[in-house]
Amino acid sequence: MSRVTVRTPIRRYQNGTFTSRPDTVAGEEPLEIRVGGVPLSTTMRTPGHDVELIHGLLHAEGIITGPQDVIAARYCAGVDTAGQNTYNVLDVALANPEAAAQALQPRAFVTSSACGVCGTASIEALQRVTRHPLPDGPQFDPGVISGLPDELRSRQQVFRTTGGVHAAALVRPNGQIDRVREDVGRHNAMDKVIGAALLADELPITDRALLTSSRASFELVQKAVMAGVGMLIAVSAPSSLAVQLATETGLTLVGFTSANGFNIYAGGRRIPGSAV
Repeated sequence: MSRVTVRTPIRRYQNGTFTSRPDTVAGEEPLEIRVGGVPLSTTMRTPGHDVELIHGLLHAEGIITGPQDVIAARYCAGVDTAGQNTYNVLDVALANPEAAAQALQPRAFVTSSACGVCGTASIEALQRVTRHPLPDGPQFDPGVISGLPDELRSRQQVFRTTGGVHAAALVRPNGQIDRVREDVGRHNAMDKVIGAALLADELPITDRALLTSSRASFELVQKAVMAGVGMLIAVSAPSSLAVQLATETGLTLVGFTSANGFNIYAGGRRIPGSAV
């Protein structure tokens, strides 16, 4: 049976002494994604919010645009050696047969929850499938941004137990954090958040920013742009391609965010006082 966390015995060395004790690690299992019964992709993820993950991933790929594009998402009967359902195979039925055929064409994903862009996509390709022009706002006060990492950490239940998962969330201009999702993969966590918003028919997301506990990679900027989000706030560093994509699409990209401050890499107009 799929588990978010797993208990495991360890040997710990501390102050010159070895001791034995149990520890808790983040669960990681493969999820096979099928469209109309035909395998599409397999991604490693932390079990939980799988339907949101699938919606977010299919939206990032340009296969769906809203909840109406998915008729059903059902777990298939996959069993382990003990005969229990693993809930590791999820079949999606799409409303549009042409979209289903498009999904099953041999293709390299624009972004993969397992490994990211993997060198298969370009900024030009992304710009061709981006549907939502980024909003001019909202404005985020610098003090609000600085307080977000600690607030996100306080909401990371699985991280407190395991220390081994990423988190993503939506943030309102007043600092309120919505839809916190955790996963061993930073791409998966983001897909779950965007998938949850898509299922609630909230796309494009023009009134909130995206917050991630990880670095800001090209793939995470791509997901934000596809969802119509105007700002991505990361706890760690951005990559050069993430900065380039943010600059070209008009996204506000914030990195190295902590209680002591942050860096603005692109789109400072959404942060009052940042103009030179």
